[in-house]
Amino acid sequence: METLLQELEDSLKSGQSVAYTSLVETRGSTPQKAGATMLVFPDGSQAGTLGGGCVEAEVKRRALRLLDAGSPEIMTFQLDSDYGWDDGLICGGRMKMLVDPLRPGDDISYFQTYRKLVHEGLGCTESVVFDAAKAGGGRETDRVLFDAHGHVAARRGSAESPTLVATNLRPLDDRHRPYVVDGVSYLAQLQRCRLLIVGAGHVGQKVADLAADVDFDVWVVDDREQYCNVDRFPRAKRLIVAPWDTALSGLEIDRNTMCIIVTRGHNHDEEALYHLVEKSARYVGMIGSRRKIKLIFEDLLKEGISRDALRRVNAPLGFEIGSQTVPEIAVSIVAELVAHRNLGRIPEVYARASLVDELDESTPSACGVVAAE
Repeated sequence: METLLQELEDSLKSGQSVAYTSLVETRGSTPQKAGATMLVFPDGSQAGTLGGGCVEAEVKRRALRLLDAGSPEIMTFQLDSDYGWDDGLICGGRMKMLVDPLRPGDDISYFQTYRKLVHEGLGCTESVVFDAAKAGGGRETDRVLFDAHGHVAARRGSAESPTLVATNLRPLDDRHRPYVVDGVSYLAQLQRCRLLIVGAGHVGQKVADLAADVDFDVWVVDDREQYCNVDRFPRAKRLIVAPWDTALSGLEIDRNTMCIIVTRGHNHDEEALYHLVEKSARYVGMIGSRRKIKLIFEDLLKEGISRDALRRVNAPLGFEIGSQTVPEIAVSIVAELVAHRNLGRIPEVYARASLVDELDESTPSACGVVAAE
């Protein structure tokens, strides 16, 4: 989102008009869900997507018509044979689209504030009125931008928004998806999660790259500078080179932090988990075989780590998709991270019991269990 908003600002500053389009409500089966955003330029080119196909082409056609002298509009698209005949894609759903044409010299302070809030990563919510009668006032296309605390950060449209717009705002802590109440669409930009990658080897490097693509703030820890450096992790927000205990024992870990342990060896994994397992991280995952994980759990139980703390550890790390190569392993890991971030849980189809529950309750040793594998 930040990239699109920056491109919008850059285009207008360079003297080029642009139409901002945003999907604000969907019903039934649609190629994209509310929150999808696209910029349309006078030459017919675009940035972002609304799902492709004929409906996207129709949005572009109408947006280009508005660029000359139009005002913002809410457009409705019924995904029947009118928008699916040429590619066989007849979803049968309905999409409501905000189209806001902008020309050089227009006031873009709303979009600048939006970009600033997204850049800060603390979260914000855009409300868009698409049915003024249900909203209790204002007019269609009115927008109010709320910061992470629910305070009004910017408005576009009417000077005052209906009282219901603020009343129906939900806290970002609920990590809600886009929702509609009383003719108003609420499009949330959630607070960005920090992803702490412990281990800067091949898997860590690939995970970092994919995680940055899906809006994690990546931190990397390793005890080797030749691996943990800006050349290998150009998109990381922070690189920490230090012995594991030094790096992890005093590191800030909060409820918005997700941690994965992908070091080069069993002992390093165990040391890292020892320092992270009882912190307040939203998620802790560790790579490895079932045998290795059981051995590490057994050792940490002897060190006084509780079974309940170990049950929170997602291990083996990553969805089971038959991964073989480093890129495939990274995909399985990032998919699990995204699911946990967006849904607050692991989907049932991928859920797994903790290996700590396979260890003998009456004795700290699990050697007999491991040896049987």
